[in-house]
Amino acid sequence: MGVPKFYRWISERYPCLSEVVKEHQIPEFDNLYLDMNGIIHQCSHPNDEDVHFRISEEKIFADIFHYLEVLFRIIKPRKVFFMAVDGVAPRAKMNQQRGRRFRSAKEAEDKIKKALDKGEVLPTEARFDSNCITPGTDFMARLQEQLKYFVHNKLSTDRLWQNVRVYLSGHETPGEGEHKIMEFIRSENGKPGHNPNTRHCLYGLDADLIMLGLTSHEPNFSLLREEVRFGGKKNQKRITAPEETTFHLLHLSLMREYIDYEFSDIRKHIGSDYDLERIIDDWVLMGFLVGNDFIPHLPHLHINHDALPLLYKTYISVLPSLGGYLNENGHLNLRNFEKYLEKLSEFDREHFSDVFVDLKWFESKVGNKYLNEAAGLAAEKEAASKDTNKEDSSLCLAALTSSDRVTEGGKAEDEEEEEDMFETEFRQYKRTYYMTKMGVDVVSDEFLAQQAKCYVEGIQWILHYYYHGVQSWSWYYPYHYAPFLSDIRNISGLKLTFDLGKPFMPFQQLLAVLPAASMALLPESYRPLMTSENSAIIEYYPLDFKTDLNGKQQEWEAVVLIPFIDERCLLAAMEPCNHKLTKEEKARNCHTECAVYTYDPEIDFSYSSSLPQLFPDIVHCHARKANIAMDAWHVGLDHVGRRMDKSALYFCGFPTLQHIRHKFYKKKSGVVVFQQSSRGENTMLDILPSQEGEPVCDDVAARVLGKPVFVNWPHLEEARIVAVSDGETKFSLEEPPGVQRIYDRPSTPPPTKVNRLSDKEQKDWVKDVQGITEYFMKRKGIIVNETVVVLYGQTLTGRKYVPKANGVVELEKQWSKQVLPFAYQTVVKGH
Repeated sequence: MGVPKFYRWISERYPCLSEVVKEHQIPEFDNLYLDMNGIIHQCSHPNDEDVHFRISEEKIFADIFHYLEVLFRIIKPRKVFFMAVDGVAPRAKMNQQRGRRFRSAKEAEDKIKKALDKGEVLPTEARFDSNCITPGTDFMARLQEQLKYFVHNKLSTDRLWQNVRVYLSGHETPGEGEHKIMEFIRSENGKPGHNPNTRHCLYGLDADLIMLGLTSHEPNFSLLREEVRFGGKKNQKRITAPEETTFHLLHLSLMREYIDYEFSDIRKHIGSDYDLERIIDDWVLMGFLVGNDFIPHLPHLHINHDALPLLYKTYISVLPSLGGYLNENGHLNLRNFEKYLEKLSEFDREHFSDVFVDLKWFESKVGNKYLNEAAGLAAEKEAASKDTNKEDSSLCLAALTSSDRVTEGGKAEDEEEEEDMFETEFRQYKRTYYMTKMGVDVVSDEFLAQQAKCYVEGIQWILHYYYHGVQSWSWYYPYHYAPFLSDIRNISGLKLTFDLGKPFMPFQQLLAVLPAASMALLPESYRPLMTSENSAIIEYYPLDFKTDLNGKQQEWEAVVLIPFIDERCLLAAMEPCNHKLTKEEKARNCHTECAVYTYDPEIDFSYSSSLPQLFPDIVHCHARKANIAMDAWHVGLDHVGRRMDKSALYFCGFPTLQHIRHKFYKKKSGVVVFQQSSRGENTMLDILPSQEGEPVCDDVAARVLGKPVFVNWPHLEEARIVAVSDGETKFSLEEPPGVQRIYDRPSTPPPTKVNRLSDKEQKDWVKDVQGITEYFMKRKGIIVNETVVVLYGQTLTGRKYVPKANGVVELEKQWSKQVLPFAYQTVVKGH
């Protein structure tokens, strides 16, 4: 999935979705899961633009350990800590992995060449090849050994770790990291004694973690990730020190509420049949239509061209007439999906219509002769095009001139003659796409039916993957491009079945995804397969290749036009080389189970370090290890995911929009997200007047002065109120310097003084109100409306143990010395 675009889009659409992590404001979590590959990449090649950058393997391992320690310390999981490294991926993912690795090798080569051409002197030691972060390489085997050492050491020496079950699913355990995590969560959820109040935190950078988290239907689920900055300099070095990194928590509890708001119009039409859990499942499905890692994006359906609002609007209009939903717990309802796509396909015609009208006007001005010449030029430039409109125009020009030639030659079929010009040109436009993009000579009905089946099969494979785990290791989408929406027809009767097969072995995947530039990462016996002219599979490793932006704007989004791997040919070519593997290489080419480690004070043994100069031997190791069978967490296709459990409790720290009465609507309000004003619509929250009537300053002061309340809705922080003012009068706590008491007993009312505000103080009060109003509007998309009373408070900064009389030690809340203003209607009381 286009990670930055999707993450940015939902953050603009739903402005309160994420919050900056403050260690003392984090909710308690039971389980912390790490999608490890993001950490490995950040610690090993933090700045790919710097061709002079070098790093030792020891430094990489030490930085990874440090990163893990910081994340553990921030979240402090109470029960489970799960580290998942990508193992061998399903074949469907390998197409994307292959494209990425070929592109990264080519980009690295180009950057080095540019530096040398400028006369720069590069370090003599080899640069880190990020393609080594692939299962089965020497690097990954050494990393796995160090991760084992790390777990044994932390369990033996760190008390915070000793009440936690630590799972390590390394590169030798098949499956993508985040999907191995979800297998574990699904398995736990299916157990009879599962606690519906389990609180989950999943760390990772991929946008699809949002989808995965929502498929669990767990009420308390948050995503932890580094802050994203857009619009910065491309060669700006990313900060890798976790202490200097701003982390964000994205709460799926809020995502669920925003999705409910997004589709609230449906509730008006279907009443009690409205089921948010089913709506969420369909929302996940719609997300796959604009981007995923397994099948190409649909023509012209781009996130930055308002594809998602189009999908949602179509869904809202169609769903009430379907009598059901699209995604039934990971199973496509083909009848309903076909009706949805039928309505959505109107977009193809509308999109073509815009281009068609422009080109017919052009033809009327310059004549058909110049149109034909323009089509020829456009066709030559089309592959290098970096603009969606240019690409559409070139295809449309080709379609127009092609159909002109047919008509002029008198060879048009009868049925085309009966169609109006638009329909004829539209069909020709699509034919041109298939002929130029897919290299077919004849766009037959059979070809289009096969395209439709392949695409729907791909969507069903993805749904199974997200809801039930891998249902076929061998299935993959066999084209670089997807069909038009309007050609995905007659699908309701399709029979979609998958053969489970088995995962590739690590060395098979290495040969399937690595380019020849990274052949040093392979065992020596396999390297000639990538370079020798006599290799039966040499065609799979082109030294040069083309890319096609295909309507996208960024080079990393381009289609990498390299041949697909034929599994049978690959395995046959590898066979004669297999016996040449060394003992160590054979040991590396295996699948192993996930391991779970626990602290056991009864165990005491010495654990040897493989890097004693960096990590000392563990003299007294107290870690107990157990292996988990590889199929232990698999669920069948009949597995029904746990629906949102109504008995689940609301936990402090997990935000909800429901604490304050409001209405909502969508508007382009330019809410600032990631340091930039939003370009699309924001979901605005408009606070409603209190049902108790307009607040009176002295009544409010009596209720909240000297007491804790919660501020900064919906990401609530505790604050001690020290003053209350309506712009004319101010009620303040009268305390000795350094005293920060809580006055929560009726028998001990807070010491209070009352002042009339001076002219300057009244102006300052007005400025405070203006600042609050603007902040909520521009940063949160919240309209606070008229502010009558302002509370002044000190936010919670932490807790510390304080000695009391008689030798008693109590844990006391610590409050900031800074006093901040808060609008009364934005404050949550009594929670």
